[in-house]
Amino acid sequence: MVTESNFAAWPEGAQDELVQALTDTYLETRASEDLDLGAILKDERLGRFALLSSFGAESVVMIHLVTSLARETPVLFLDTGQHFPETLEYVEHLKSSLGLNLHIIKPNLDLTLSEDPEKTLHKSNPNQCCMLRKSLPLGDALQGYDTWFTGRKRFHGGLRSFMPVIERDGQHLKINPLARWSKRRVEAYFYEHDLPRHPLERFGYASIGCEPCTVPIEAGQDLREGRWADMPSKLECGIHLGPDATLIREA
Repeated sequence: MVTESNFAAWPEGAQDELVQALTDTYLETRASEDLDLGAILKDERLGRFALLSSFGAESVVMIHLVTSLARETPVLFLDTGQHFPETLEYVEHLKSSLGLNLHIIKPNLDLTLSEDPEKTLHKSNPNQCCMLRKSLPLGDALQGYDTWFTGRKRFHGGLRSFMPVIERDGQHLKINPLARWSKRRVEAYFYEHDLPRHPLERFGYASIGCEPCTVPIEAGQDLREGRWADMPSKLECGIHLGPDATLIREA
């Protein structure tokens, strides 16, 4: 039976104190790119943790970095039913080649069929589409975990430009080990570990999400400009909550 995370039950204020304590302990300096990942993965205060991955253009760097240190880490993938076939093939390839403890998370079929029977909701209400296919399934999947890891990076720009390395996300700890990494550092890691690239990268896809909402970018564009390209007000899918956010389910 899945239970609520222990972190969610901590008294008011204690969650933020833990975030600060972990930041002070495991970030070598405020200016450093590096989180002491090997040490923090052994810290019992993290509780039960998982890694969420989109299996997009740079995702394998974070997957390899964490699972090379903690091989049994659950790797969560949100299979929205709208991914490129190439992404699904890439998921299976990395699962096999890296020996991943992969957990595929799917949306509630009845709810999705009820609210988006023609799979066109992304055109009329993209936020609700993301809620159905990403936010709600992830909220369910994270029950029982205290901490989750992401591969987000500040150089992706937008709302990510100033994100902390260690933060509170609703009732969970969230750790972004690559937040301070540069694009050059990411590319060097690919080369150093001979990691496979997402097959769509060679066609100009720099940030890869669901197929209907992802297009290639042009030279000089920011990496995430290919996401929701015709929806300038939409910058994120909505799975990353602020420290006081809760997931609201409509009746």
